[in-house]
Amino acid sequence: MSVSSEIEAVIAEPVFPIAPGDPLGFGSGPRGWLRAGTSFLAVLTALVIAMQWMFVGWTLDDPDIWWHLRNAEYLLNTHSFPSRDMYSFTVAGHWWVNHEWLSEIPYYLAYRALGFSGLKVLTSLILSVLFLGLLYLCYQESRNFKASVAACFFSTLLATVSYGPRTILFGYLYLVVLLIILQRFRSRGDAPLWLIPPLFCLWINTHGSWSLGMIVFVLIGLSGFVGGTWGRIDSVRWTPRQQRKLAIVAAASAVALFINPFGWRLVFYPLDLAFNQRLNITHVAEWVTVDFHTMRGKLMMLLIVGLLLTELIRNRRWGLGELLVFLFALYSGLTYVRFLVLLAIVVAPIVAKTLDFFPRYRPQDDTPKLNAVVILIIFAALIHYWPTNSKVEPTLQQSYPTGVLPYLNTHPLDGNLLNFYLWGGYMGWNDPQIKVFVDSRVDIFEYEGVLNDYLSILMLKNPDSIIDRYRIKYVLFPPSEPYTYVLEHDPRWKVLYKDKICVLLQKQSSTLPLGDKS
Repeated sequence: MSVSSEIEAVIAEPVFPIAPGDPLGFGSGPRGWLRAGTSFLAVLTALVIAMQWMFVGWTLDDPDIWWHLRNAEYLLNTHSFPSRDMYSFTVAGHWWVNHEWLSEIPYYLAYRALGFSGLKVLTSLILSVLFLGLLYLCYQESRNFKASVAACFFSTLLATVSYGPRTILFGYLYLVVLLIILQRFRSRGDAPLWLIPPLFCLWINTHGSWSLGMIVFVLIGLSGFVGGTWGRIDSVRWTPRQQRKLAIVAAASAVALFINPFGWRLVFYPLDLAFNQRLNITHVAEWVTVDFHTMRGKLMMLLIVGLLLTELIRNRRWGLGELLVFLFALYSGLTYVRFLVLLAIVVAPIVAKTLDFFPRYRPQDDTPKLNAVVILIIFAALIHYWPTNSKVEPTLQQSYPTGVLPYLNTHPLDGNLLNFYLWGGYMGWNDPQIKVFVDSRVDIFEYEGVLNDYLSILMLKNPDSIIDRYRIKYVLFPPSEPYTYVLEHDPRWKVLYKDKICVLLQKQSSTLPLGDKS
């Protein structure tokens, strides 16, 4: 044995025997649970959870949540799905597939129970469970808990792009579950694959991100149908029994996708998004490519350079399935920032294995009493910074036209409203009588050309003709928009209400009342 091997053996050796099924050396029973709960690893785990709550914060600026709440309220009150538009006057009655109906219900129930605080708490809980699963996956791959925690810290920084009350978080949680099952199948030769078809059935009714999970499943599955070594890439062929299992699970998962209230339309939706919603992908912020001048872009550069240097310095080997999934996630994350969460999940086990030089956990050096105090401090801080309604509600004033609502209560609109895109869902949730011009359900407005007209107004391309065509009588826009400036200086328009967030204007005519300024 070499000197370095002897040193590693001494470092890894705990002061009490480690059972074969107890790699961290905590033991079993109540005493083992107490050791685990007051260990340094428990401190690190608590920090992973605290990071999720910290980055979720108090702000509530996701524009989709409002029509998600309306959809769930309608479903629970009427026991029917909102399959046609009820919220706008521009595409009223148009067929619409609510491809996220199942994930809307938990958010609505959380809102009913705790108000705005419930939305933030549920978001934090989903992310906490997601990253606990990711931590488990990283440890199964690296067998180094400290490296796994560091990988989760890095992935958290990448994933913050989707840290609002978003339905896609459920999809990413399902992705972690899928990766855990497939990792066990690849490493042990057997796993509860029977869970995958129900998972996809749940997934397709929750969010369109099921298509990402299906791609990951196919890439990992197909990689085992070939065997060989190519440079630093290895592939171990599945046994005939494993191939049969995967084939059956794949077929069952494909069938499970059609168990949904919208049939083939829900299955087709990801393709519709990719090929028929070009304006959506071009103009919505979360579909932009990574900007390497931002902090998130710099993290991406650090990841890419770090992995390249690792390949040059260390003789690291890649599994074919691992490499294919990583390249898919890397392409997706670089192309569209919304998929940085996908990349964060996929790359975490890779980063954990890259950081396997981190010193291993040594139970004999642990300080249980100090650890317990630190854990209590962490959870006391979480309680202190709990997102109460009194903390969340003021943040709405920074993103939405909250100030105009009292004015509208006393001065109801008697004509069509052109609203700012990000405010459509909020306006309709607070006053269902208001039929908006557009909201963040971008797909339905792109189909009918409404989104294109809205973008033309923003770019000041023949706005008057569009205003006349839709018979717009009111405009509610931010003060910073060029079109707002144009209307404020147009004698045909009158300012009814103005604050630092919004301006409400009314089109003047000899037959229209001027209303009151506020």
